[in-house]
Amino acid sequence: MDILGDMGMCGVIGEDGLVPRARSRLPVVCAAGLGLLMLVFAWLLDSDSFRERAGMFLFCLTVERFIHSMCLFAEEWLVHSRQRYHGRINEIFQACFQGHVILGMCAIFLMLMFGGVSFSHEQWSTMTITCAVYLLLNSLGVLGPAPVEISEICEVKKMNVAHGLAWSFYIGYLKFVLPDLQNKINQYSSTRVKLSSPRLHILLPLNAVVPNKPEEEDTNVVFHENLPELELDIAGVRNRSFKNCVYKINQDNKTFSCVLEYATPLRTLYQMSQESSAGFGERERKQQVLLFYRTLSQILENSLECRNRYRLILLNDEHTGDRHYLSRVIIQHLKQQDGEIHMDPIREPPNEIHPVPEEGQIKNFRGALYATFPEDQMSSEPTLMFSPPQSLRSEPVETTDY
Repeated sequence: MDILGDMGMCGVIGEDGLVPRARSRLPVVCAAGLGLLMLVFAWLLDSDSFRERAGMFLFCLTVERFIHSMCLFAEEWLVHSRQRYHGRINEIFQACFQGHVILGMCAIFLMLMFGGVSFSHEQWSTMTITCAVYLLLNSLGVLGPAPVEISEICEVKKMNVAHGLAWSFYIGYLKFVLPDLQNKINQYSSTRVKLSSPRLHILLPLNAVVPNKPEEEDTNVVFHENLPELELDIAGVRNRSFKNCVYKINQDNKTFSCVLEYATPLRTLYQMSQESSAGFGERERKQQVLLFYRTLSQILENSLECRNRYRLILLNDEHTGDRHYLSRVIIQHLKQQDGEIHMDPIREPPNEIHPVPEEGQIKNFRGALYATFPEDQMSSEPTLMFSPPQSLRSEPVETTDY
């Protein structure tokens, strides 16, 4: 049971069908399978000339890619050599020529020079026409990548706007705030009302509309007060202040309280969609919000100092007419956290003369996390039971009662 991995994530029903998954290699597998089948079919139709014709097409494809790379090289060398590559020809060459194209051209050259391979005038004419048609279609954009392929390249290479905003949000804000959040909550709870959750709840509207105050979206969400401030010296700014706000959420004569805020980078996405020069429409904006959510989730889950200290809440943009949608979703998350099993915080072993028994220590395989479980009486509260560590060479022992 992946407790630590599930506790920080958002748990609204229907989210699995909303947040996009990372694309798989299914198109590559399908294309490779169909290509092999077509080669087998071509061999069955004409096995005598299959080898010769296959060599011709490989020759054409290699030459086409080489000529196209040469065209790219001419542009980069003549126009962008100094500004982009500082005059380094080797970097221009690596940016324009792929390794398989160079190997293919070397193989073709060796075959023509020493392999005794020769083509007839008709075959040379066919190959020349094939290369010309490829270059013309490629220059017109007919053979360019599909929008899905462009999107996949941007996601794999981490080139989306959402990736940069998520990393900026983490490095410039969450990386400082989340590790210190528990200390601020302890200071707050010692003198005031105890919070319903010890986590920072981050709201992410799908339409990227971020109000200045949550009360503008839902009157049941009311600002209470600020947590103690965190002051750090960052990037030349002395005593830079980081604030977190406590809000009270009212519903059915019940009051919940938690640390709550919107994801401020979403304001950038919304403003970009309002500027025509950004080339950023409403559809692209929603996709970037979902990618921002997915990227930020992965970043925070991989951060040991931030894990289990946050809650990402996606807000659907199709709740027109529901004046209390925000408070209802927040309370749903707070109630869901009540049913989760929380891991005890890390505690230093007591300074005693007697050593702590080995049977009471458990090593968590997610990190250097230790805990001690005393032999208490049976209680109605749910607990996690772990077996003590054993040697990998020991035989398994049946421990169940049925």
